[in-house]
Amino acid sequence: MYYESFGAGRPIFFLPSWGGDAGEARDVHEPIFRQREGWRRIYVDPPGTGKSPADASITDQDGMLSSIAGLITSIAGDESFALAGTSAGGLHARGIVKRDPPRVLGLLLRAPGVVIDRSRRTLPADAYLLPSTARDRQHEYYEAAEAGADLEFLGRIQRDVSTYGLREDPSVHFDRPTLIVTGRQDTIAGYADAWPLLDDYPRATYAVLDQEDHFLPGPGSALYRALVEDWLDRVEHPDA
Repeated sequence: MYYESFGAGRPIFFLPSWGGDAGEARDVHEPIFRQREGWRRIYVDPPGTGKSPADASITDQDGMLSSIAGLITSIAGDESFALAGTSAGGLHARGIVKRDPPRVLGLLLRAPGVVIDRSRRTLPADAYLLPSTARDRQHEYYEAAEAGADLEFLGRIQRDVSTYGLREDPSVHFDRPTLIVTGRQDTIAGYADAWPLLDDYPRATYAVLDQEDHFLPGPGSALYRALVEDWLDRVEHPDA
């Protein structure tokens, strides 16, 4: 499985959206680490995305999760690590936390996918035209990543709720620093379905950003980066 790695120190793994690759999270988060040492950042291309080939043995989300978890183990070894997941990557991150909560230093969920069945998601009822910068991000990163993904492989998993969701609910009590960031205008995953996650994460900051959709951060990049900076401070000094 392909990944990009920068810096040295505590490992932090960035898991992308369904069909997404390492590039978007890298470009969003690397500026945050220019003045922050002590972190090894690993940006992952899951199977069937970016430079990682599809794996015919993976037929559901549990197989995808196991593959990603195996990569994390091969890189981190016995070392503790932090996780940052976007959209479906948030589901993967929560699944990894479920497996071994004490080993995870902190959790960042960005526009997380919580309710797998699209027909049951709570989505914003009011329409709002986002600034062009948000639409530009969708074209620059997500549409480009999708063009390079193995859509047949990914589609077989995604089209059925029974294979797109995890067999076991990823909910688990996790008392390490957590950040959940959602978009007020997110019409794909919404923002309301992530609110109940606070019951699992007693040390979570929860933010709903106006003028942001599922492809955040766009106009709110400065606020998003400030939230991530605060989260990293809390991870680095968990008892402060």
